[in-house]
Amino acid sequence: MKSLLRILLFALISSNVYAQNLDSLVFSKAKWAKKSVAKKTKVYTYQFADSSLFKANQYISIVEIEKHAKAPGFFIGYDKKELITTSNFAQKYDAIIALNGTFFDMKNGGSVDFLKVSDTIINQNRLEKNNNRAFHQKAAVVINNEQLGIKKWDGSATWETDLSDKNVMLSGPLLILNDEKEQLDSVPFNKLRHPRTAIGIKPNGSVLLLTVDGRQQNSAGMSLFELTQIMKWLGCNSAINLDGGGSTTLWIKNFEENSVVNHPSDNKKWDHEGERKVANVIYIKGKP
Repeated sequence: MKSLLRILLFALISSNVYAQNLDSLVFSKAKWAKKSVAKKTKVYTYQFADSSLFKANQYISIVEIEKHAKAPGFFIGYDKKELITTSNFAQKYDAIIALNGTFFDMKNGGSVDFLKVSDTIINQNRLEKNNNRAFHQKAAVVINNEQLGIKKWDGSATWETDLSDKNVMLSGPLLILNDEKEQLDSVPFNKLRHPRTAIGIKPNGSVLLLTVDGRQQNSAGMSLFELTQIMKWLGCNSAINLDGGGSTTLWIKNFEENSVVNHPSDNKKWDHEGERKVANVIYIKGKP
C-alpha cells in the first residue's frame, strides 16, 4: 500500500511539474504587442487563446517602468469617501498611467485598508469581526520620492502607522518577497479565478503594473497561485496583489479607444467600458 501511495504521489507531482513547464513554455513564446507610452515606459498586451495558458484563455496587460532618472514617478490618488472610476482619477491627477488600487467599501466609499498620502493618514484599517487583520492588510505598496517599493507586515498592531514612508497603501496578499514565494492559504479568494491586479518589482528596479482580465469567455482570470507564477516568469523578486474583480483597470493616456487598456468586467461585456468605481489608484506622472 505504501509503495502504491508513493507511486501515485510521484505521478501527481510529475504531472504538476509537467503542466507548469508547459505553461511556462507557452508564456515565454508569447508574441506580445509592445508600445512605448512614456520615457522608459512600455506597455505589453497579449491574449492567450485556445485555452493555452493554465488550460484557459487569458488576456494580460503589463506596463514596465524602468528605474531611471528620466522615468515617470509614482503617486497615490484617492478620495476619502466618494468612489470614482480609475479613468476619472487619472484625468483628475493629469496622469500618464493609472491602475486601480486597494480594497474599499463598495456601499459607503473609502478604503478599508490603511492609506497614507504625503504623510497624511487618509484611511485606517477596518479590522475583521474578530479584530484580526484581513488578508489584504498584511503588506503594503510604499512610495518615497516617487519611487515604489513593497513591504511585508511585521506582525505588530501598529506596523503601518510606524512606517516612515511618506505614502503607504496596504493591500495583499503578498505574492513574492525577496525572490521567495509567499505561502498562500487555500481559501476561495486565492484558489478561484478572478480578474486580477498586481504590482511587481524586478531585481534591476523596474516596476511592473499588471492586469489579468477575467469572468469572460475571452479571459478566465487567474487564481493567486497562477498569478504568482506569472509574476515569477516575468522576473519579479517581489510582487503584491491589489484589489481585483470588477475593479481591475489599467488606464494609459491616449491608448486607443477610451484609454482603458484591459477589459473591465463590471458590464459583463468584452469591451473597455466596464469600469467599476474605486476608492484609490496608483498613478504615474512624467518628470517636469
